[in-house]
Parts: sequence; C-alpha cells; structure tokens
Amino acid sequence: MVDKSKYQVDKLLAIMAKLRHPDEGCEWDLAQNFKTIAPYTIEEAYEVAQAIELDDMQQLKSELGDLLFQVVFHSQMAEEQGEFSFNEVVEQLIDKLQRRHPHVFKKQAIGKEGLTKQWEKLKRQENHDSDTERTLLDSVGSHMPAMTRAIKLQKKASGVGFDWPNIKPVFDKLREEVDELEAELALSNNKRTLEELGDVMFSCVNLARHLDADPDWVLRETNQRFKDRFDYIEKSLAEKGSSWESVPSSLLESLWEEAKQYLMEQGR
Repeated sequence: MVDKSKYQVDKLLAIMAKLRHPDEGCEWDLAQNFKTIAPYTIEEAYEVAQAIELDDMQQLKSELGDLLFQVVFHSQMAEEQGEFSFNEVVEQLIDKLQRRHPHVFKKQAIGKEGLTKQWEKLKRQENHDSDTERTLLDSVGSHMPAMTRAIKLQKKASGVGFDWPNIKPVFDKLREEVDELEAELALSNNKRTLEELGDVMFSCVNLARHLDADPDWVLRETNQRFKDRFDYIEKSLAEKGSSWESVPSSLLESLWEEAKQYLMEQGR
C-alpha cells in the first residue's frame, strides 16, 4: 500500500525547493531570509489560535497548513545553508517527544502531578548538555509577547519549586500589588506607578496559571465579549436615531447591562 501521507509531504518539500530554485523560483520567495519570514511565522500561529477561538475547523485546517508551510520554508533555507533539513527537524522532534515522555514510551510510573516537574527537569538536562551555558530562565525568549513570556517564566520557576503552594496566597499577592499601585498613584510617581502596574499584571498572569488557564486566551475571550457588548450598544443607538455623543452616560451604562444580559442568554 502506498503511503499517501509521505508522498504528500515529499510533494510539499519539492514545491518549496522549486519556489527557492535560484533560476526557476519565485522572486519573492528567493528574496526572503529567516528574519523576514519570522513575522509571518508568528502571524500564522496567531491565525491558528483565532480559528480555534472561532471553533472553525475548516479555517483551522487551512491555517495549520499555512503554519506548516512556515516550518518547511525555514527548513528549506537552512538546508540551502548546509545547516539542517526538514527531515532532521522531524527526527529531532521525535527524539525530544520520546525523551520527554518516559512515562509513555518507557512505561515509567509518574503521577499526573509530577508530569510538569518531570518535563522541566528533562528540559533543564537538555540545556545542561548543550554547549551554551544558560541560566534556568534564559531559555524563555525575550522576543515573545509579554504575557506569554510571563507565564513561561512562572512555569519555569514553578518547575523547581519556586511557587505558591495553593491559590490563596496568589490572591493575597494580587491584593498587595493593587494596594502598592494605588499608593504610588497617590504619590504621582509615574515610573514607580508603571512598575507597580506591571506587578499587578504579572500577578494576574500568576492567578490564571494557578487556575490552569491560559491568560492570553482568557483575555482574547474578554476582548471579544467587550466587542460584542459594544457592538450591541452601537446598534441600539442607531435604532434609536442617537449617537454616542448625544446620550448621557447613564443610558450607556443601562445599555451595557442590557447587552450583557442579552448576550449571556445567547451564550456569548
């Protein structure tokens, strides 16, 4: 039986190689390098997340293909430089997955609570075995979105036991940071105020982590709820022949509550 999936992957790699062919390729693709392609890679990852948020499986299939193309593009450029190939990327991924899941592939008995610590321990061992000496948190890239980096930093620290034992002190810490922010606001110290605001945000991320929630995902859903409610008010005003500027704030507040109730009933 022909392995159709392998044929499709080989076909995809051949198409990418042709796009980058120095004589017959696409001018745009040939002009790219790792740095110029990186923003597209990030953009495609966000579009995958958006498709999931919309629960649109057809769009997700399409966006996953676009993200796969980014992997193939980077691999092709690396192969041209004699660095590595797509197959080597896959081989390294297979090795990493098997190495980091001994409870699956080596049948080691590890409780659910110990899985995260095991994962971080194995990653630290990999970093220790590499040629570059790094601290524990050096592996968390500084160029990723700030909220994503915050939760990754916290997870790394938690992996070695630097964490609150339960959620109660996380709430206590959040309240403490809010109080400190309010105190700096009273002193009109702009630099310290912004620092305290950052601490509040970092604590909110920590709270999300302890709730086993992705803070970026939670905020995405909040953003959408805000937009849906705002759109509802805008439509209501248009139906009344009113504008934002012509109505009192009390009416806007009333419409906001009306929007919340209506959208909740709609499951939004």
